[in-house]
Amino acid sequence: MTDAHIKMRRAKKLWQLRSKQLVLGTRTLVMGVVNITPDSFSDGGLYLEPERATEHALYLLDEGADLLDLGAESTRPGAQVVSHAEDSHVAAVSADEEQARLLPVLAAVLKARPDAVISVDTYKASTARAAVVAGAEIVNDVSGFTWDAEMAMACAELGCGVVLMHTRGRPHEWRTQPMLDGEPLVRMVRDGLVDSMNTALGARISTDALVLDPGYGFGKRFEENYSLLSRQAELLALGRPLLAGLSRKSFLRQTLAKHPQLEGGQAGGDAREIASVAALVTAILHGASIVRVHEVRAAVEAVAIADAVLAAS
Repeated sequence: MTDAHIKMRRAKKLWQLRSKQLVLGTRTLVMGVVNITPDSFSDGGLYLEPERATEHALYLLDEGADLLDLGAESTRPGAQVVSHAEDSHVAAVSADEEQARLLPVLAAVLKARPDAVISVDTYKASTARAAVVAGAEIVNDVSGFTWDAEMAMACAELGCGVVLMHTRGRPHEWRTQPMLDGEPLVRMVRDGLVDSMNTALGARISTDALVLDPGYGFGKRFEENYSLLSRQAELLALGRPLLAGLSRKSFLRQTLAKHPQLEGGQAGGDAREIASVAALVTAILHGASIVRVHEVRAAVEAVAIADAVLAAS
């Protein structure tokens, strides 16, 4: 860790949610992922049925997840998403279908665990409204308020916690964008997050409601993700806690596939767990207060070690 990174360590901050507050920065929180989709890149189709998704969500809580992130539309590379009404792209999943997948699981989890802290992974204002009214505490917008012009105002009216992710372009554009590295890459991410924060503040969303996500894999290609991760702590200068979502990302698989001692081995979603743990520990040591993961128990153990290192430094 460089001297610059050490000077920009994460600080204790409150995260204001819909009905409660979370303390961030004293220990790393683990966010468990529940994909209620047929086509997620990591576990598509496994939890599409409401009963299986609910069972999995409860399992992640039992494994030690501090909060859950429920998503019902995949934003994998190549997916079609829609922002404004005049946009020519058609969303792969309509708001009605997204809510039909999401809301029964949300209701079932809260019935079984009324104190569960649930985030909804959506870029659609109508889905955000429905989910928060149904009990979600957080809206996790992978577009950082750029794909739906009504999202910022919806979150302001709902008074929920918000995760603003940096995304470069749309999923169908990610594989064709020019490569960036070092300072230009970090500046792009920083400037994009500042724009998202300004949109939030312009809608009168409290600064205390915001958490920022660099958006690994979202418009960042292979080496770009490592360059961003190595300088992630610089984003702490924006004044809000960081969430890092590195679990099972394809750039980890690509690294494993190129390694001379691993070449030819299997590197599917499940085979990336060790690599995912290595990446999340790196993110914590570079300032992340929340890690978003698929396998919770391994993450909880890794978080304990990383937090001990930070406490001793």
